[in-house]
Amino acid sequence: MKIVLSMAVATLSLTASNLVDQAKEAGLKAIPSSKSQLMQLIDDAKNPITEAKIELGKQLYFDPRLSKSGIISCNSCHNLSEGGDDGISAAIGHKWTANPHHLNSPTVYNAVFFDAQFWDGRAKNLEEQAQGPIQAHPEMAATKEHVVNTVTSMPSYVDEFKKAYGNDVKISFEKVTDTIGLFERTLVTPSAYDDFLNGDTNAMTQAQQDGLKTFIDKGCVTCHNGFAVGQSMNPFNVTGTYKYQNVGDFKGDTNGMVKAPTLRNITQTAPYFHNGKVWSLKEAITEMGRIQLGTTITDKEATSIETFLGTLDGRKPNLSLPILPASTSTTPQPDMN
Repeated sequence: MKIVLSMAVATLSLTASNLVDQAKEAGLKAIPSSKSQLMQLIDDAKNPITEAKIELGKQLYFDPRLSKSGIISCNSCHNLSEGGDDGISAAIGHKWTANPHHLNSPTVYNAVFFDAQFWDGRAKNLEEQAQGPIQAHPEMAATKEHVVNTVTSMPSYVDEFKKAYGNDVKISFEKVTDTIGLFERTLVTPSAYDDFLNGDTNAMTQAQQDGLKTFIDKGCVTCHNGFAVGQSMNPFNVTGTYKYQNVGDFKGDTNGMVKAPTLRNITQTAPYFHNGKVWSLKEAITEMGRIQLGTTITDKEATSIETFLGTLDGRKPNLSLPILPASTSTTPQPDMN
């Protein structure tokens, strides 16, 4: 009996090991368990990550006074208390304005692994991306001058910039957004899936492993690969037309390419697709099979893939709510116009 059980365990381990090899060959990559290896992936030599910069970036990320109205922060659309998004179909910004292109807010968690930012990939990194929403009128509606005047009006912020960058630091709009982007680089959420690919064959159940194999075999890894399990620009509507394509006017970049969103924490980031019109994860799976792979994903296969996707729910950074500096007599007042 012991021999039979030992053989069964050995067979399961071998099968799991084969699946790990298959996943890696398909382009899937695990977030490293080593902090030093992770830092090599997320750090930027032009603006090295330090604890002082992280803490300052977190304050700026949560500070609604960077917006024209004084009530919208980065966290408003990318809520770190849940999936890193806002949970609605189209982002809502200044004066309750819905995104004019009916675009859904993507999660900021693990965004550091994307090859480009925004649905059309127009920003090359998080630091550049952070400049967009702050200045966009349907979002935070601020100007560069407003941001600089707001930050420099508070002595505590000035002191923290000096602590992070040195006494000779010039607080510019770009320095503010670079610091926000640096904080966002640290928002990485390793999960049971990473543990499995990193060698812990017990980190995923057999049903979850079966789902991973289905995910690979059906071709989902064609677009959803890399560290983010979806991070590059890809063609959209390859073998069919998305059934909600007429909601909003987004057509991708100039070549019709659309950023494949991360599937990490996907169970927490509904609704799905660029215009947020699909609320069911299983429906999103079958729709992607139809329009991207030209295949019918059965209900059983969709359930299996969904089971695997649950392993991408990650361990989020332990974040405490930052205490923001008090406004002063020179801090720009909220403007709702």
